[in-house]
Amino acid sequence: MRRRTTIAISLALAASTALSGCSGSPATAPSGSASTPSAAGAANTAGAPSTPVSSAALGQRLLTEADLGQGYTRKPERESRRDDVTVIGCPALEQLGGDAAAGGSLDFPNKAKTAFTYNGSTGSEVSEELYSDTPDKLADGTNKIFDAMTGCPVYQVVIGSRPVKVTTQKLTPPALGEQAWSQLLSFTAGGQESVVKQTAVRTGSVLVVVAGSPGLVDAQVERALGKASSSR
Repeated sequence: MRRRTTIAISLALAASTALSGCSGSPATAPSGSASTPSAAGAANTAGAPSTPVSSAALGQRLLTEADLGQGYTRKPERESRRDDVTVIGCPALEQLGGDAAAGGSLDFPNKAKTAFTYNGSTGSEVSEELYSDTPDKLADGTNKIFDAMTGCPVYQVVIGSRPVKVTTQKLTPPALGEQAWSQLLSFTAGGQESVVKQTAVRTGSVLVVVAGSPGLVDAQVERALGKASSSR
């Protein structure tokens, strides 16, 4: 079955990284479902909002170059991709419906995003996306998305007329926030491979999604959560 779909995760962004010829080395980790926080992770949820946060307020909580440290440069914001995005070989993703796969955004009402390169390399990038809705809606929606994506270990995404092979691996998520999810995605197109790690953490009514080069995601996800959870 082949039709336009919403993946409600930034598949288009990750797939475009593969098309640009970036590459990375996949890290191996045991499979796991959404995590529960450790004592240290629970500390990050102190004062977490329980009501939705506006897009404008989320924008103030995004990481900046000053937060990340030396070597990071903010990428200019790109116009939303208009290419037709089709998923082949993963019925669970097809059934989600909609068009977020083309825009690279989750289907929640309030959102903000940014992205950075590290040391000027297109092969070392990290993006941050913040979303807000009621805690129940964030939890249910994110569970469905990650379950659908990792439930299909291999499938194909066609962006415009360019086929991209996608393989997924569920990872043990970090013990942060109230819920967390993590996965490793490998994209192969034109003989080139790109590896993208994606980690999502929910605290109250805010969802933090950090994606990109695995090492950069691991280095920045806790920092992103701390800033996103702040009401200041």
